[in-house]
Amino acid sequence: MSLCPEHFKPLYDHERNVIGILLSPELWAKTEKAISPVIDAALEALSPQPRKLLPEPLEALETLLKYWDCKYPMPYDVACSHCGNATENWKEDEPRKFRLRSATLAGLLNFECQQCQAAIIKKHFKKHVDVECRPFVTK
Repeated sequence: MSLCPEHFKPLYDHERNVIGILLSPELWAKTEKAISPVIDAALEALSPQPRKLLPEPLEALETLLKYWDCKYPMPYDVACSHCGNATENWKEDEPRKFRLRSATLAGLLNFECQQCQAAIIKKHFKKHVDVECRPFVTK
């Protein structure tokens, strides 16, 4: 790495202890995709932050089911096209593969994949269901 000091520079404090590494924008652009998952995993190991799980809005789901008037039975299968996680009935899984994040009387169900945190959105219409999978994005 000393062959390319313009792309990779160790940063030192006043006692010559390494306090960081400076990567050039060019080096980061070429390596970001490969090293970001490694950095994320290392950060999690160094400082794990427990995820706060909100309770599933099962009352909202029950309200939807109470007024359900579509021409097909309520489907309980959920699949994540991002990581491949799937279940035939999300309500029966222990531990949950998918958690219900929201349910509306209009037939919109929003699930979170417990494997990759992607959002799976099921839009229930009178004659069919549209499913959309959105990869997890940190804010």
